[in-house]
Amino acid sequence: MFFAPTINYLISEGHNLHVLCMSTGDAEGKGNIRKEELYLASAILRIPVQQVKIVDHPDLQDGFGKMWNWNLLANIVDEETRAHSIDLIITFDDYGVSGHCNHRDVHQGVRKLLHVTSGRHFEVWKLVSIGIARKYSGIVDIWLSILFSRCQQNGQYQCLLNQDPVKSYSAMAQHSSQWVWFRKLFVLFSSYTYVNTLKRVNK
Repeated sequence: MFFAPTINYLISEGHNLHVLCMSTGDAEGKGNIRKEELYLASAILRIPVQQVKIVDHPDLQDGFGKMWNWNLLANIVDEETRAHSIDLIITFDDYGVSGHCNHRDVHQGVRKLLHVTSGRHFEVWKLVSIGIARKYSGIVDIWLSILFSRCQQNGQYQCLLNQDPVKSYSAMAQHSSQWVWFRKLFVLFSSYTYVNTLKRVNK
């Protein structure tokens, strides 16, 4: 729903991409179904299933009001980045696109890892949350995002266009347990389907 332009860009450029999902999404008791849906969606986006890790930790159950421990998140990300020699992490910003507390916690966990890590070099970039008017402006926001990124001129922002929006729609459609009418409209009209603005996170 949010990172497809970044994923499509990185895959098209030949990067070795891993996905780390911090929860099975079991708030409605559909965790096992949603796990399989994520594997199917990742396959559409050309991410091998062995490079998709879904965490099922008792302290990382999704849902509004369920706060996640930042230290635990940092430890999990640290373990995965070491295991796969990851040199760049892309995550949510401190608003998490929709304001979901779990998205925001993931951001804080990654920030904590960035602050406490020494002797290792990796970059962290966050997906910039945008206001509601731009969020639902669809393809129009491509021009606004490019203009915003060019105005910065400091190397701290990257604007990535989705090279295959149809593939993104097909990937989201694999989430059949969530593929209801309002999510179909979201994917069709959301700016995040067409463009991602990333900002580098500094220590």
